[in-house]
Amino acid sequence: MRTFKLYRKEDATGISGTGYIAEGAVFSNGNAVLNWLTTHQSIGLYPSIEELVSIHGHEGRTMVVWDGGKDE
Repeated sequence: MRTFKLYRKEDATGISGTGYIAEGAVFSNGNAVLNWLTTHQSIGLYPSIEELVSIHGHEGRTMVVWDGGKDE
């Protein structure tokens, strides 16, 4: 399992804010989970980190920061 945080440089929607907005994990089978740290808290499940980023990446405004290094 590998853990990460989502860092949002710019909030295009005005909902989630900027900075570290969520934390998550990618499991050995590739599934990913995302826990929102914002006012509107929720947990989401995704088939992959790529799918998660395609939904929440906001065209490069949000990045995955892996715990222990190597950002994507």
